[in-house]
Amino acid sequence: MNKVIIVFILGLFTTTFFAQENNRIDSLLTEVNKSESDSNKVENYILLANEYYTSDLDTTLYYSEQALELSRTIGYDYGIAKSISWVGYIMEMQGDPDAAIENYKESLKLYQSLNDDLGVSESYANLGLVYYAKGKVEKALEYHFKCLTIRENLNDERGIAEALNNIAIVYYDNGKIEEAIVNFEQCLAIQHKIGDQYGRAYSLNNLSAIYYGQGEVERGLDTCLVGIEIRKEVGDLWGLAFSYNNAGMMYDMSEDLETGLSYYIMSLDIHKELGDLVGIATMSFQIGESYLTLGDKQKAMEFAVISLEKSKVVGYPSYIQDAALLLKKLYFQDGRYKEAYEMLTLYGDMKDSVMNEENRKSFFEQNEKYKYEKQAAADSVKTAEENKVTQAQLSAQKAQIKQEETMRYTLYGGLGLLIVFGGFMYSRYRVTNKQKKIISSQKDEVEKERHKAEVQKDLVEEKNKEIMDSINYAKRIQSAILPPSKVVKEYLQDSFILYKPKDIVAGDFYWLEHQGGKVLFAAADCTGHGVPGAMVSVVCNNGLNRSVREHGLTDPGDILNKTREIVIAEFEKSEEDVKDGMDIALCSLEGMILKYAGANNPLWIIRDGEVLETKANKQPIGKFDKQSPYTTHTFELQKGDSIYIFSDGYIDQFGGERGKKFKAKAFRGLLLSIQNVSMEEQRLLIDNAFEDWRGDVEQIDDVCVIGVRI
Repeated sequence: MNKVIIVFILGLFTTTFFAQENNRIDSLLTEVNKSESDSNKVENYILLANEYYTSDLDTTLYYSEQALELSRTIGYDYGIAKSISWVGYIMEMQGDPDAAIENYKESLKLYQSLNDDLGVSESYANLGLVYYAKGKVEKALEYHFKCLTIRENLNDERGIAEALNNIAIVYYDNGKIEEAIVNFEQCLAIQHKIGDQYGRAYSLNNLSAIYYGQGEVERGLDTCLVGIEIRKEVGDLWGLAFSYNNAGMMYDMSEDLETGLSYYIMSLDIHKELGDLVGIATMSFQIGESYLTLGDKQKAMEFAVISLEKSKVVGYPSYIQDAALLLKKLYFQDGRYKEAYEMLTLYGDMKDSVMNEENRKSFFEQNEKYKYEKQAAADSVKTAEENKVTQAQLSAQKAQIKQEETMRYTLYGGLGLLIVFGGFMYSRYRVTNKQKKIISSQKDEVEKERHKAEVQKDLVEEKNKEIMDSINYAKRIQSAILPPSKVVKEYLQDSFILYKPKDIVAGDFYWLEHQGGKVLFAAADCTGHGVPGAMVSVVCNNGLNRSVREHGLTDPGDILNKTREIVIAEFEKSEEDVKDGMDIALCSLEGMILKYAGANNPLWIIRDGEVLETKANKQPIGKFDKQSPYTTHTFELQKGDSIYIFSDGYIDQFGGERGKKFKAKAFRGLLLSIQNVSMEEQRLLIDNAFEDWRGDVEQIDDVCVIGVRI
């Protein structure tokens, strides 16, 4: 299915304090009743509207209209401006974008008359949003860049982040993926800095959409799920609906269509609860496509019809286009060719309205205009001097024009000479014609050789495809030995696993077993990477399983000793001297007691802002000249401790400005800096730090990092 993922755009309102608990709403109602000042009542009405806008649009509209009516009665322009913005917002959500634009423009005029730059920037942002939804890219960008300029002048970090987010979405929709990612990451960094959880959820949602679009489905889903948890915490129902949609698409990409459909339905339920016609239109389309893929044409038709009806009400061409195309497919499959043709015609009409070449041209014009105006403001005197056209320059231009005229006269004279040479050229033609026959014969020989080369190329490509099919099948086999995410979360509830193979298959793997009330988990790094590393990993994984399942071992040191014995015995069956093996960090967790043993890979425990490192035995799991028993270390953990085990692929990665290794010291600093966020967010931040450090440098080894919080 060719689905268009929804990337939600942030709105801007000075009254945004985010949804709070009922006691805050009760407090505001009390203030309204006892307030002696009408302007104070207006402010409290607006605050009440803000409390409900992510959960109850009707109530938001009620308080907005109360504020507007009272503001007009007492001539309170500031209250009129703010309450009109809220009314415009509700109009937009209820499918009347033209009414929304009228309200936003009226609000803008009032803010301008009050010299309220913050209010002006809010109006610009809201106008940008609604114009973009209507497919008016030029207008949208004009207002978004105006908003960004004011926010920068005000040094308003939250507002800058929101403006960057909105512009990034235009980059994304116009194919400027790298620029979109840069803007979203800048936005996310600001929000992380100022503790804006609400804004972070939107940025994470948008990044997840980009990762999805680039085919990084697992990364996109992880990012999306982090955003969902934040949205649940802040009570952002509307944003939660959009995140559910994104999660549904990523499950679809993972071929888990039933789970994807369940997320779409949860999203639709929220949009219905909010009375959001735009959301109902888009989610009905997604659900209709899912049912079509699952083979339920009746359900698909039902939701496609709903999507088209709601899309026509809100009047957004792209939504009408999507619904029409889906209905065209369904009518055609049902033999209803007349209706199918009508939908195809509607689809064509809407396609021309979504985004034409003028809009795309305007995108770049607005972008360059913003850059120019910003530079001009920073260095206006210098810019003016550099662009001044002097009298001397004008004289030079006149001289150039005269020179060009002289050149034209020369060319005319040259034409006469060409006529004189005509006879000579005819005699040369006869000679050339003879040469062409010779060249044609040689060309036939070249074509034969080229055909042979193409046949060889086809054979190579066929063999390459066979090899890649085999490697991809090997990946499926290797994936089967890794514990499923739900099993990991069952036994290590507050944890994460960052697993990044260098190639399709990997030498690194993670492992988990539950035996005798103890949770055993490990991060392992086998010799090599790619196919050779993957083959070694299967042998080593089998050794760990047998040590626990057949021999009943639960002590980490004993498990490693037995695993080494099994691995060596397996490799000794070969007639060749195999010295491959495994580095590993292995833990046993029972209540607050942690046991650890390692082969070259250490254990880190972070407690009270300090990294407590326990070094491993300096010997691998495999053949080694001076073998000794592996040591088991025992720790009594404290609440809040974080445990980390990992392979060396992360700290050995080259990158940065000087192309050097990341190193353990930098990794310690990174882990210490993110202890205040959840383990899932840690995984995301660690992954992003790795990709930022690596940049364009090739990943040199497999990466496996496991984190567990007590």
